[in-house]
Amino acid sequence: MNRFGKGLLVLALVVVVAMAFRVSWNALRDVAKATGADGTAATLYPFVVDGLMALALVATLVLTGDARRFALRVLATYTLASLVLNYVHGLVPELHGRSVDWSRLADWDPANWALVLLATSLPVGSIYFGSDLVAKVLHHRPDPTPTPAESAEISANRSTADLGEHAELPAAQVGELPARPVEPVPAVAEESQPVPVGAVAAEQPRVRRATGRVPVVARSSRPVRTAEELLIEAREATAGWAIEKLTAEGIRKAVRTSPAKARGLRETLRAERTTAAEPLPVAEGA
Repeated sequence: MNRFGKGLLVLALVVVVAMAFRVSWNALRDVAKATGADGTAATLYPFVVDGLMALALVATLVLTGDARRFALRVLATYTLASLVLNYVHGLVPELHGRSVDWSRLADWDPANWALVLLATSLPVGSIYFGSDLVAKVLHHRPDPTPTPAESAEISANRSTADLGEHAELPAAQVGELPARPVEPVPAVAEESQPVPVGAVAAEQPRVRRATGRVPVVARSSRPVRTAEELLIEAREATAGWAIEKLTAEGIRKAVRTSPAKARGLRETLRAERTTAAEPLPVAEGA
């Protein structure tokens, strides 16, 4: 529906509410006079009941959550009270005269007392509930709608948190952290590619003492790789990578290891790329 259609719909609603308010005017005014109100108070009495109904309707459209449910309860309560008073006005002929004076709203005493209590308590309730509704509307803060870029960033952050990934620290923070020594391991001779001198292996996993027999269901189905196997797998996975792309996060994802081991592999692979291997000694007379 376009804006013109919405505006026409709102205008029709305002017209219907105004006509309904005029129809209910006489009944509420006569009931107020019957309970002892003077001419001015009786003229303003319909605004107390039907006016608060309109205010509660607007608050229902603005508020959300518990505040909206409170506005709906106020709207339902005053709608029911207005219905009862209009119904009583239609049943009691004495209330229909032009010069309505104080009179009974019902022949049965308990019913008359209840109707008088209802009619006289509505102004006090309008002061309380009307003030509360206005305060809730003024203090209401609608939830801001995120932009597409913010939605994409939120989704990315949630995905990173679900995967348990941790972003690398900025360079300024990395420089403040104390240097962690990396224990070198003896180089293992490989047939395809020798390990250059000066390279360091990844951090070896710590061996924990057995505290008891681990149940079969709690055992990991993935075999534990040694530092040498992890280094070989990292070399194969990053063979075509440029040295600038050798990051701990990229290596961690490629070989599926912990962040600490990924950092050790990064330093090792960078050392292999930047430091040339020492030539082997040539025997004399060869």
